Amino acid sequence: MYKPFIILALLITSTAASQQRQDLTVERVFNSQEFASERFGPARWVEDGDGYTTLERSDKFEGASDIVRYETKSGERSILVSAEDLVPGGTELPLSIRDYTWSNNRNMLMIFTNTQRVWRRHTRGDYWVLNLSTKILRQIGKDYPESSLMFAKFSPDDKKIGYVSKHNIYVEDLESGKITTITSDGTDKLINGTFDWAYEEEFGCRDGFRWSPDSKSIAYWQIDASDIRVFNMINNTDSIYSFEIPIQYPKVGEDPSSCKIGVVSATGGETTWLPIPGDSKQNYLPRMMWSPDSKSIMSQQINRKQNTNKLWSYSVASNEVKNVFTDKDEE
Repeated sequence: MYKPFIILALLITSTAASQQRQDLTVERVFNSQEFASERFGPARWVEDGDGYTTLERSDKFEGASDIVRYETKSGERSILVSAEDLVPGGTELPLSIRDYTWSNNRNMLMIFTNTQRVWRRHTRGDYWVLNLSTKILRQIGKDYPESSLMFAKFSPDDKKIGYVSKHNIYVEDLESGKITTITSDGTDKLINGTFDWAYEEEFGCRDGFRWSPDSKSIAYWQIDASDIRVFNMINNTDSIYSFEIPIQYPKVGEDPSSCKIGVVSATGGETTWLPIPGDSKQNYLPRMMWSPDSKSIMSQQINRKQNTNKLWSYSVASNEVKNVFTDKDEE
């Protein structure tokens, strides 16, 4: 006499299971983190390797993370920044952490969130800074468009933050909030502080500016893609209807973008361009770094055939360059 109830229970279970199967959509699988496996990191060494920090799931907020510290020798764990510390004023949920950076003195934490992908990686988004002493959390570059900031980083003296937005470079004072415009001529064709598609494809170049160790200057790349024609790539996978993605793409036999490196004061002013010899369209400048004393810049130059590699040393004081290394493949 219990068979009707058993059949009813089986029907309800089958219907529920069928409903769950119907809910397993492509959107859930590919455009959410619901089925993502747990990962380690991002991890950061602190105090010369005595400890490291990483992200771990918050017990209080679903889907949010705490930043925890582990002692290298003992493995002792402590929560340095809880998800509760990362709730912006006027909201109820903590920031989603895509990446994070400690200031050099470890008194401040910068959070990279609300990110968007540029070509291959998520390099554009919003940045927030948490003062660990006061627990004050504030957004950097909040007056610029949402998810438009790139490559934000503390100055070595931890007093400022430099970042790129819409192909221009800015410096924000952490105490006063004052923003200094470092470059103002950036467009879709004239690119400051980052790179075009070709430089990313050939050399993995993305972050296009460097603080000097004394925090007084910024060196940056400028890409001039004015003569590069647009190739319309067809995207057939991200929408029911295909759409075009315009890419500045130099075809075989055409010149690539020109590139140069400039130095400018962190307080703004005119840019001084490194007088590296050679045609800027027939030579690449994929790498650049400051000397520890902030007096010179080393820059790598590779010809278009990529069979000659040169290293140039630039003196900031004299505005002169000299070749310190050349390596050339045999023809």
